[in-house]
Amino acid sequence: MIPNLPALYETDIRGLRRLHRGKVRDLYAVDHGRMLMVATDRISAFDVVLPTPIPGKGVVLTRLSNFWFERMSDLVENHLTGIDPATVVPADEPQRELIVPRSVVVHRLRPLPVEAVVRGYLIGSGWKDYRRTGAICGVRLPPGLRLAERLPEPIYTPSTKAAAGAHDENIPFARTVELLGAGVALRVRELALTIYRRAAEYALGRGIIIADTKFEFGLDAAGNVVLIDELLTPDSSRFWPVEHWRPGSNPPSFDKQYVRDYLEGLDWDKRAPGPELPESVVRDTQARYLQALEILTGETI
Repeated sequence: MIPNLPALYETDIRGLRRLHRGKVRDLYAVDHGRMLMVATDRISAFDVVLPTPIPGKGVVLTRLSNFWFERMSDLVENHLTGIDPATVVPADEPQRELIVPRSVVVHRLRPLPVEAVVRGYLIGSGWKDYRRTGAICGVRLPPGLRLAERLPEPIYTPSTKAAAGAHDENIPFARTVELLGAGVALRVRELALTIYRRAAEYALGRGIIIADTKFEFGLDAAGNVVLIDELLTPDSSRFWPVEHWRPGSNPPSFDKQYVRDYLEGLDWDKRAPGPELPESVVRDTQARYLQALEILTGETI
């Protein structure tokens, strides 16, 4: 049974200065070195924030990210401070009970202008690039691969981080060297592939294929690469049930691909404002996110 969860579309926390409102997350200053990061229930598709929230989605993103950050903590530092967000959100904040379970207190770091995308299977924009060129982001692949086929090895295919309303673009690794410098670019690629392999092995043991995912990294004051934002969630990854995966067809998923597929069937130009989602799509999306959380972590909401 799907729980009757309240939705949190946006926040305006009294007593805290909002630094940024992203597609999903609202950021507030705690002090000069730390922020409160709130994962709302907003959902975006094709880089447009939709007007309909997915109730409980922010709780799923927060719990899953925290789960994965802990599992990867021996590989790379992450942005978490360990401070309980309940000690930061003011007691008189009207939405406090909704905000705290969707929040973490993080270090303020310098985000890198590159999304670290790793693909283990041939799907999405990677499939389109492969059909057109036989490669993804300059990475040559064997001929004759089918839709959703497992790649011989996971590949690193970075993209730009577009401004609000614009679209990310796949870029070759050489371009990330220009943007980040060779040392940082190589470190990010190494970490992204290592994290993906570890996560994919774990998830496969629980019946989920992580087809692809994207990571975000930042730099601390000493120039060290730190894992930030979210990690291996249904917003940032494709999760496929193993039993339904067949090369040559697009598998069902425990992620927001379900919303994208619904929107592709509408007469919509993929520009803001986005269309409202019907209740059936909201409930089915919510169910997929909750299922991903339970399968991967054993937790329920």
